[in-house]
Amino acid sequence: MTTRARSLTTIGFDADDTLWQNETFFRMTEERFHALVSDYAEGEDLSARLLEAEKRNLAAYGFGIKGFTLSMIETAVEVTNGEVPASVIGEILAAGREMLSHPVETLPRARETLEELTGDYRIVLITKGDLFDQERKLAQSGLGELFDAIEIVSSKTVETYTRIFAQHGDGPERGMMVGNSLRSDILPAIEAGGWGVYVPHDLTWALEHAEPPNGSPRFRELADLGGLPELVRAL
Repeated sequence: MTTRARSLTTIGFDADDTLWQNETFFRMTEERFHALVSDYAEGEDLSARLLEAEKRNLAAYGFGIKGFTLSMIETAVEVTNGEVPASVIGEILAAGREMLSHPVETLPRARETLEELTGDYRIVLITKGDLFDQERKLAQSGLGELFDAIEIVSSKTVETYTRIFAQHGDGPERGMMVGNSLRSDILPAIEAGGWGVYVPHDLTWALEHAEPPNGSPRFRELADLGGLPELVRAL
């Protein structure tokens, strides 16, 4: 790392839908779920009930595929008044297993951006979700050697970013979080005192939506990761 003084020394990266595809596979599986239980509930109502089940279950199951699979099963039981066939439950479980084994697809400019920044900045992966699944995706992505530290957390809060940027950097004031979720990646990082760089993805889970903090001097938005090196070096 260079020794010249600067305002930014540490960059955190979200993983799902920032470095590699994720929500696409959830949407595909949800469509499959709709087809399995379509005889029992309308599409919009089914999506709403599944989302409510996911909200209820976050505290118990956390974020990730396993919690999503259990929420699909719970919703299937609810909409069928407990009469969902065992074969449908089996299909839902199979869909969840397929998600857990799906090949990782890195997003455009992910590797190039990390390679360009590593060495000049401390690079930290900050992701939430199931520990085993996130470790699997990181290993398959081939990006692991580009990070100075890996943090797989249960939630992303102001306290999370304060701790991570203090532990792996020079505090949140000299840290930046890059991600596709305004609610999890951007807002709490800025509130902790850091920079937040929003890189939108075409698909974002409804529970991650939030209004952008356009009035914050530490908020930036990029069309893709390719513009990040120029942005951070201009700070």
